[in-house]
Amino acid sequence: MTATVSDLSRAGTPQDGIAARLAEALRPFVHGDLPVRLRAWDGSEAGPLDAPLVELRSVDAVRRLLWHPGELGAAQAFVTGELEVHEQGGWDLDSALTHAFSVARDRGLRGGRPSPAAMVRAVRTAVGVGALGRPPAPPASQAKVRGRLHSQLRDSRAISFHYDLSNEFYSLILDPSMAYSSGYHSSPQQPLAEAQHDKLSLICRKLGLGEGMTLLDVGCGWGSLSLHAAEHFGATVTGITIAAEQKKFIDARIAERGLEDRVTIKLCDYRDAVGEHDAVSSIEMGEHVGERNYATYASVLHRSVKPGGRVLIQQMSRAGRWPGGGPFIENFIAPDMTMRPVGQTVDFLERAGLEVRDVHGLREHYVLTVAGWLERFEANVERLTELVGEEVVRVFRLYLVGGSMAFRDGRMGVDQILMVRPGAAHTLGWVRHF
Repeated sequence: MTATVSDLSRAGTPQDGIAARLAEALRPFVHGDLPVRLRAWDGSEAGPLDAPLVELRSVDAVRRLLWHPGELGAAQAFVTGELEVHEQGGWDLDSALTHAFSVARDRGLRGGRPSPAAMVRAVRTAVGVGALGRPPAPPASQAKVRGRLHSQLRDSRAISFHYDLSNEFYSLILDPSMAYSSGYHSSPQQPLAEAQHDKLSLICRKLGLGEGMTLLDVGCGWGSLSLHAAEHFGATVTGITIAAEQKKFIDARIAERGLEDRVTIKLCDYRDAVGEHDAVSSIEMGEHVGERNYATYASVLHRSVKPGGRVLIQQMSRAGRWPGGGPFIENFIAPDMTMRPVGQTVDFLERAGLEVRDVHGLREHYVLTVAGWLERFEANVERLTELVGEEVVRVFRLYLVGGSMAFRDGRMGVDQILMVRPGAAHTLGWVRHF
């Protein structure tokens, strides 16, 4: 049987401790007993004995939640270590968050406001436990991107915030190709590196790449597709990125593999791309261009491919309230990101003059990809901490676990969209491309 606040005396913790006072103040907000076991900074505990154990290690955790109720305050407290979700009793961060989401859904916690009386009691409790005060400073890992939204300067800063963190850091999480996008998994047991190789080959086949064809890779990341298309399909590739550390990384790989005559990487905003190519790719980059600029992005894809040539994008999709992914993602991972339902993206692409030929959903594949990243992350966590510090490691643990949940539960999707620029004959209608 689930234990509640009334069971505290049997659990050996004082009923007048901070945890019990917080639990009672939270009842109107969570529509009943706490869904977690709560441990406060005074050592007191409250809540079900068989639920995930959440520890508030500092009064600042409560302060953050008062100033930023909901996801942002909880994320700030988690990444700073003021709030900890303990892995014990069969619970880990994934199962604890899944449990919290399930309880919130079952209790209908989205929307609605507690009564004024409940708010008054909550404030009194906050005063009583010493939680009222000025807001704590934002975590050092929280983004502080300034400038006009989706100007080239701000976009460069936003991308640098995440992607220029450290090439070694990402090499300890991603597969050896450094593909930072969903793989294509033939089975749950397939190794991550094989799934990424298969994804890259799938894209090249869909684009119909062959010896001597030219490919523009928009937002080329660490060069996984650019290098793969040149090495395995004989393409001549121009990759563009606005992340300086990524360009340095790819340039070194180009030299190592003797591909200087096949692959050129330019530090270039997508809006400045020039020339017509036999094919164009853009893998999980369109999320970063913003809603207002997406028509411009689509027109760049259209103008950059020759009539009759193919374009393939791989892009995440999302419906609902948070097109940027939610307060945590928007503040700690990808500032200014925008996602939408896949059908709306198709509308943008068609209005730009591209003919959409195939939409290939890969949502379940992303769950397996992130599982591979998490396995590598945890295996290398000591070195990762040496590189970027404990706070950024906590940011990425929450990011990977939360992202996996979002794809698993259908709150986010990812799709490959294959298109042709009309105006010349093409063979897509009868060639098998995957």
